[in-house]
Amino acid sequence: MDDTTSTTAPEQLALLAPPPLPLQFLLDQRTRQRGMAHVAAIKAQLAERALAQQPRDEATVPGRRKAA
Repeated sequence: MDDTTSTTAPEQLALLAPPPLPLQFLLDQRTRQRGMAHVAAIKAQLAERALAQQPRDEATVPGRRKAA
């Protein structure tokens, strides 16, 4: 009998806990940082666009009259 194939006592197998997210959604730190930088750039562009669309003063707001 070969000692490398036989065991003297049963072995207990343990299951690993499932990851909190599916593997396709796990990101490394570099990808996460690049994504967050991209989101910040888009937010800055949207804020700049919203600021450019705001009226400059009350005289340009529809329905309001300029103070006499």
